[in-house]
Amino acid sequence: MTELGLFPLGMVLLPTEQVPLHIFEPRYRELVSECVEEERPFGLVFADDDGLREVGTEATVVEVVDRFEDGRLNIVVEGGERFRLVELTSGRSFHTGEIEPLVEEDDPADPGDREHLLTLFARLVELTGAEVELSIEDDVPLSFLVASRFELAPELKQELLQERSERTRLRRLREILERAAAAVERQREIAVRAQRNGHYPPDSGPAS
Repeated sequence: MTELGLFPLGMVLLPTEQVPLHIFEPRYRELVSECVEEERPFGLVFADDDGLREVGTEATVVEVVDRFEDGRLNIVVEGGERFRLVELTSGRSFHTGEIEPLVEEDDPADPGDREHLLTLFARLVELTGAEVELSIEDDVPLSFLVASRFELAPELKQELLQERSERTRLRRLREILERAAAAVERQREIAVRAQRNGHYPPDSGPAS
């Protein structure tokens, strides 16, 4: 087991995902500064009213965007390996804990499910007009690559993060994205209908 500095947040970081963070609390400025100087990760763990989750992600600082005179930082972090928090430790101003790797099960996804997910990805990108690219990496589960490109609720991301089967995780993500695509299509249909209501065709007036 390894001791790791922990940063509890109301968000979930998936492997390969990059997110900006504004670091303002002194204890976490200390943590992040040490990690930047020593080129080591810290643990980002989802925390809410129910407490600290057991599964988190190692976060590596890939860019320090701003350093303010009062010590605040704007950084960009990237998600790495997942871990399980075994127990919290003490002795530092920030949270620390003993962790162990979260081992992935040998349960690959079906090729058909992978193709369906990629089709869903392309469909959502087209529906939303988002400028999102997807680079397939052999050593990273496709479910994480796709999920990290969309804004998902923290609870859903945590569910995916702690699932150790790529087959199960990918099928669950398919369900999530299918609902999202259907919702976007409904919104577009409603918007089109709303634009038509109460309007007359061009060059025509009210019926007399």
